[in-house]
Amino acid sequence: MSRIGNLFERFRSAPRVVDETPPHHDEIRWVIAGLGNPGEQYRRSRHNAGFMVAARVAASYRADLTRRKFNGLYGEVRDSGLNAIIVMPQTFYNRSGESVSGFLGYFKVPLERLIVVHDEMDLPIGQLRLKQGGGDAGNRGVRSIAQTLGANFIRVRIGIGHPDGPGGDIDHVIKPLSGSELSAFEPVVERAAEAVIAITHDGLERAMNQYNQRS
Repeated sequence: MSRIGNLFERFRSAPRVVDETPPHHDEIRWVIAGLGNPGEQYRRSRHNAGFMVAARVAASYRADLTRRKFNGLYGEVRDSGLNAIIVMPQTFYNRSGESVSGFLGYFKVPLERLIVVHDEMDLPIGQLRLKQGGGDAGNRGVRSIAQTLGANFIRVRIGIGHPDGPGGDIDHVIKPLSGSELSAFEPVVERAAEAVIAITHDGLERAMNQYNQRS
């Protein structure tokens, strides 16, 4: 089984804690939100690229994304190089702002330290683009967060390309990837997770210089 597949098996089998109150919220410096849709039918879809990256970052710090708060699953990272909350909103993609705003408000994290990881059809498959602020390029999850909190947050955009031929955008983003497609997508997820960590360690500008390139 691939590394991403192993991550999802760990996530599905982990016990859930309902509405656990997070401790020591004044120490958290970052909120990392990976966007996606809850439910087994969406687990392997391109639209859940943000969830995949969130799971990968969490695994890097041995954090479990099993706590529940603000309509989201989250884990807490307290490392010498990173104090962060990693979030997977469970509100469905188009309402991501409802969950993300709850975490930002509770942990008193400024908008500039919110990193949102999401898929992007306007980028070719495999390309990453890091940026702060700007429009939503038609991404309704990003739009939901911007409408709720403002637009000046950091985005890690993961290229998934447009489908071949006219139409088919919905199927393109929510249809499950095959095993071979998922394996091919795994290096992109790894690189996006590295980019997220680089932002928190080295700052956005240095991370942009390193990761805003063709893969």
